[in-house]
Amino acid sequence: MRFDELHPLIRDRWSPRSLDPDGVVTKEALHRLLEAARWAPSYGNTQPARFLVGPRGTDTFDRILALLVPGNQNWARNAGALFVACAETSNEKGEVPYAEYGVGLAAQNLVLQAVAEGLVAHQMAGFDTAGVSAEFGLPDSIRPLTAIAVGVLGSPDLLPEEKRARETAPRQRNPISGTAFTGRWGEPFGVDG
Repeated sequence: MRFDELHPLIRDRWSPRSLDPDGVVTKEALHRLLEAARWAPSYGNTQPARFLVGPRGTDTFDRILALLVPGNQNWARNAGALFVACAETSNEKGEVPYAEYGVGLAAQNLVLQAVAEGLVAHQMAGFDTAGVSAEFGLPDSIRPLTAIAVGVLGSPDLLPEEKRARETAPRQRNPISGTAFTGRWGEPFGVDG
């Protein structure tokens, strides 16, 4: 199988930083992204994913932006919306098993829906998790895991010169022979194409 044989939602997903500062992410699109996230699979249907949602121009956007590391603030300020994906780690039944895995699946659904909407999304670990918890009054059972910028793709010229080469470089992935094994660990599955 070749990369170009993948479903377009998967093939076209990438994590650009060049976002159009005039690009609009509508409220309806945000609802569809969250609906896609809501329908992600989770262990025992625990549905642990929770999201802080900040459309550009809102106080929530500004507060999330302020909690990103400076390198992410520089480009994420052009996003149409900023999210923080959080895990509900416990509920009335006790600890929620595999909560982080469930949030990862929900975040991927959100990102793929963004692609379907003609938008782009970039997930980030570079933010102040303790600051998010304090700023937004998160209960102890909620743990921020990743920030997500969603917007309209912009020109790489919007980025500082040192970031442009990375933005326009060809996408690369490890070969399947190094990531999928059969029989025993280290015996490659399939053929790289």
